[in-house]
Amino acid sequence: MTATSTPGTGWVRDRLRCPVTGTELQDTTGPDGTPELVNTSAERPLAYPVRDGVPVLLPSAARPPGTDPAS
Repeated sequence: MTATSTPGTGWVRDRLRCPVTGTELQDTTGPDGTPELVNTSAERPLAYPVRDGVPVLLPSAARPPGTDPAS
């Protein structure tokens, strides 16, 4: 998922923030190869899954970046 993946939706993606820290989110790929969004917090880094192109921005879905989502 990128800000330019769907025409006209970049402004929405630019406004997404981590629901826990309020920091910006960056598009990345998780250790299992699936897309995820990672916040930019140095104190509390968190990764959120992207399922079927939809970010799951629930605190209960967050995990430390670089960890296996299945664990």
